[in-house]
Amino acid sequence: MLRHNPENERIKRAYFIYLKEARRLGEHSIDAAAAALGAFESYTRYRDFKRFHTQQAVGFKRNLAGRVSQRTGDRLSKGTLFTTLNALRAFFHWLAGQPGYRSRLTYADADYFALSEKETRIAKAASERPVPTIEQVLHVVRGMPTTTDVQLRNRALIAFTLLTGARDGAIASFKLKHIDVTEGKVIQDAREVRTKFSKTFTTWFFPVGEVVRQIVVDWVTFLATEKLFGPADPLFPATRVTLGEDHCFQAGGLSRSHWSNATPIRAVFKEAFTNAGLPYSNPHSFRKTLTQLGERICHTPEQFKAWSQNLGHETVLTTFSSYGEIARERQAELIRQLGQVKSQTTYSKDALDALLRFMQEQRREA
Repeated sequence: MLRHNPENERIKRAYFIYLKEARRLGEHSIDAAAAALGAFESYTRYRDFKRFHTQQAVGFKRNLAGRVSQRTGDRLSKGTLFTTLNALRAFFHWLAGQPGYRSRLTYADADYFALSEKETRIAKAASERPVPTIEQVLHVVRGMPTTTDVQLRNRALIAFTLLTGARDGAIASFKLKHIDVTEGKVIQDAREVRTKFSKTFTTWFFPVGEVVRQIVVDWVTFLATEKLFGPADPLFPATRVTLGEDHCFQAGGLSRSHWSNATPIRAVFKEAFTNAGLPYSNPHSFRKTLTQLGERICHTPEQFKAWSQNLGHETVLTTFSSYGEIARERQAELIRQLGQVKSQTTYSKDALDALLRFMQEQRREA
């Protein structure tokens, strides 16, 4: 049975290069596009893309909607359908403009991969996910063991993530020279750090408490004085694997190499939260923790703009729309408090002018 189509493989390779070099997408996004194309090709029995017909898209949508998730045993979620079909829609829209395909495809053909408006709304509906509080993170780090070098690294890793809000991909690639504990900052240099959209910016330590900050300071000092790490060595080195007396692989301390990806970082988080008796919170959820903290302690638009930039966002709207959702319990608390206000609140002219300038700035940036 045919397992691939050489012509399809060549054009897919060109598309993946386009996603990486022109669209600047990361490996995860490109892998997702490859998986979607693989599923579609399997459905069409690897028929040449030049022989594409809109009925193939219609049939594939029906087939995909009837599939069962191997993980849950249920039908694929609307979110999964939306992501897969959206990847195919983007590919065939690009394909319609390529030499050899222009005469066989139209840009409108790609639209047949779209879900209905109702299904799209369901797919895009945001599900509330637990966001760890500062107190919960402190509980986690205080309960982590610190006997070995690896254990010290793991505790510092979680503290650093809260202190800086850095993404796990960037954390895996930080070098010791990128952190300045005296100034309280981390330089996310895209030339050496895997930042989102290859963006370079500086993050100043967030005000999350002296305990968290001191853990990171002690870790940097430990690397420099005890392990004799230099500026080019990793801030969070990978675990050195050795062969034990029982001829089984085991952790043998710290290496001088970077983690190749963020998977080990997520494993550290999962183990730490589980041992602390708390639901697993992934590294990215800490950015929402910091956003919620900023919403409470920032009192002017300028302050929240600085907070947003510290997370690496170019506009405050990104912080609000992607990370600023208020938890339902907090939402209920705020609404109840508003209902208890007996007199109408008045605002000073300076406060209103500041709010107006802020809204105008966001319109220009949008």
